Amino acid sequence: MIEGTVFDISRYCLDDGPGIRTTVYLKGCPLRCAWCHNPESNSKEIQIGFEKNKCVSCMACARVCPNHCHEFNNKGHIFHRENCIACGKCTNVCEYDSLTQIGQRMTVHQIMKTVVRDQSFYKTSGGGLTVSGGEALYQPEFTKLLLKSAKDAGIHTCMETSGFTNTETLLEIAPYVDLFLYDCKHMNSNIHKEITQVDNKIILDNLKQLDKIGKAIVLRLPVIPCINDTQEHFCKVGELANQLTHVEYLEVLPYHPLGLSKAALLDMKMPYHSKEVPLAKTVDEWVKEIQSFTTKQVIHSKI
Repeated sequence: MIEGTVFDISRYCLDDGPGIRTTVYLKGCPLRCAWCHNPESNSKEIQIGFEKNKCVSCMACARVCPNHCHEFNNKGHIFHRENCIACGKCTNVCEYDSLTQIGQRMTVHQIMKTVVRDQSFYKTSGGGLTVSGGEALYQPEFTKLLLKSAKDAGIHTCMETSGFTNTETLLEIAPYVDLFLYDCKHMNSNIHKEITQVDNKIILDNLKQLDKIGKAIVLRLPVIPCINDTQEHFCKVGELANQLTHVEYLEVLPYHPLGLSKAALLDMKMPYHSKEVPLAKTVDEWVKEIQSFTTKQVIHSKI
């Protein structure tokens, strides 16, 4: 039975598509966005998060770790991550949440047991299942089976995606997706590669393919100060939206530094590390400016 690597399942979500939704976050992503909000999703592998300030030096983790990853000395608790095989034994005995397991292997059946619990809310609100990440297309076979299972159960489906995959894979999954929440991070291919480590050509080509086959799309625009909050980008995004028949609206996602604390759990350094949240006035200005370049509605989402 096929399993996927999941790092969170969030119920009663209101910002991941229409209505009340259950969002399944899959681990693994081919992009490395400088501002990533979910850096714990970059790797497809199960990982151990370590929050040193919660540790009380009980040393229970050191006693059970088979690879001697946990050292206690005059500097406190030292976690030798390079030796870790993510067996989870240390997280099982840590009573203070200093050590946490990020990610677990799950079957579609296990996930759907959670998803179907809220079917009554989906029906009354127009909600359903949203598959997110990481990048949902990074585990394509599992994502396809999960979405198909939801459709078989009569549940509306959304997929949040960067669109970075081969077109054949995307078109195989597309029949099981009612609404694509499609990220547009930068229209300039050189800048896109600089800030995400991948080119945007296949992303834009796949977006146009989805529009061609008539799939409903919400164009999501993460706006990051000093990276893509420029008139040139906003103009190009507006022009792109005007060319697409099935874009329902554009959604501005303002930067939030929530990824910084999550990156710290994994000893990751984020290239973009501002702790400043854009002012509401600034976000409103972004929305108005983008709206001036497109006939499609532009809205603003709160993270």
